[in-house]
Amino acid sequence: MLTVNDLMTAVPDTVTPSTPLRTVISIMKTRGYRQIPVLDNGKLVGIVTDRDIRLIMNSPVVLHDRTQDEELLTRVTAESCMTPNPVSVTPEMPAYRAAEMLSMYKFGALPVVESDTLVGIITTTDFLNYFSASTATREDNSTYQ
Repeated sequence: MLTVNDLMTAVPDTVTPSTPLRTVISIMKTRGYRQIPVLDNGKLVGIVTDRDIRLIMNSPVVLHDRTQDEELLTRVTAESCMTPNPVSVTPEMPAYRAAEMLSMYKFGALPVVESDTLVGIITTTDFLNYFSASTATREDNSTYQ
């Protein structure tokens, strides 16, 4: 049976609650992440998503100047905009159960925790990559039969 452990990204990048929003955005942007776990003394305390960041920043519809954005990026921390106590899964969980959770809750990712330690993250992209690779392999094999 396929498990979360088979698909997850092991030992993901993380930030601390005191990490400035500017740094969080920089990490997410340079690494192509849509979410990043927040650890406090090694314990998972939250997750920051691209949606959390959009909600904390001023709306482009509301008139404001660039200095207000700069102040937010410097003053706001990961703790201020994170989703606290995120839903998590274990590495042994069947992958299809994690996929059901992602779909049901409309999440983009789930932290993977074992014995109160973050060991990975599983994302919708992990499932899409697995599906794409397994489908391509099956189709390639059937072409040559």
